[in-house]
Amino acid sequence: MKTIKTPKLLAGNEYIKDAIRVVNAAKERVCLMTMIISYDELTKDLIDAIANAKQRGVKVDIAVDIFTYLEIGGNLRFNTSHSQRTRSVELLKKTLKTANIKVNWLGRDTLLILSGRTHCKWLIADNTTYSFGGVNLYGKGVTNADFMLRYDDKDLSDYLMKEYHRIVKAEKTRSKSRSHHFDTSFGRVLIDGGRVSDSIIYRRAKQLVQDAESVVYVSQYCPTGKLAQLLKNKPTKLYFNPWQQSTSMNALFIRISSWRTKLKTDYSRQSYIHSKFIICTMPDGSKVAITGSHNFAGGGVWLGTREIALETDNQKIVEQLESFVVNHLA
Repeated sequence: MKTIKTPKLLAGNEYIKDAIRVVNAAKERVCLMTMIISYDELTKDLIDAIANAKQRGVKVDIAVDIFTYLEIGGNLRFNTSHSQRTRSVELLKKTLKTANIKVNWLGRDTLLILSGRTHCKWLIADNTTYSFGGVNLYGKGVTNADFMLRYDDKDLSDYLMKEYHRIVKAEKTRSKSRSHHFDTSFGRVLIDGGRVSDSIIYRRAKQLVQDAESVVYVSQYCPTGKLAQLLKNKPTKLYFNPWQQSTSMNALFIRISSWRTKLKTDYSRQSYIHSKFIICTMPDGSKVAITGSHNFAGGGVWLGTREIALETDNQKIVEQLESFVVNHLA
């Protein structure tokens, strides 16, 4: 009988350390999908491990959103200048090119800065998948209040490999796919394919919150849209960043959305929240969670971002999310 391991929640630094070990042991495949990445003190060992995997004959696939250049370099030029801020990205490109790894840059043809972004995040090494969290692979991304779930399951790894190729092909044809789902032994994987106003993750979050007795909400942003209205009518613990702890566009967005919704955060720590999950306690006492890359903000729905999330009622996963709240947020 196949032994099924419960997915393990790993905070940013733990995720990097664990992933290095798994990638170093990989024999068949490594697949990375991320929104932001750079070659810096906190990520270089993982990137080197991926490059070494390629050198020993492992098949390596990497896709990165060009939002990397906005976050790290301050602009969206694909061939950006060799400034101090972009040096870590240029070093990344050089390292991967030396290892003969092609990077698929996503989102080059979008007209707006935030529309059409690929916000999904996963790392596959053979049959191990890290996903359903928000960790971006650069210094700040690793040190945020964030995590990834380690999932040891061949079916999930195979499915996300297919999803990877679907996204890369969609970029070449400038197309988007409908949101869809995939069932696993620990819950349902929800995928937003990037179509404007089509988010299975946001729809499911609304349904669960509507039916819940109480809710724990975690995101970098204040909830907006119909979800915000539902949360106002429920006993809810809200953990999102105070606008004073955010910068530039994020601070403005949080300030405006908090003012419009009249929702206040319960978060008072210093670390920047980048994790995104909702835990719903249902009328029968059971708990259901959605965790992944979606910020649960209505804007991401009409902008058409690609997202991934796990919906689960597995008690061991829910308990790990609750422990994350206690240890990092409350």
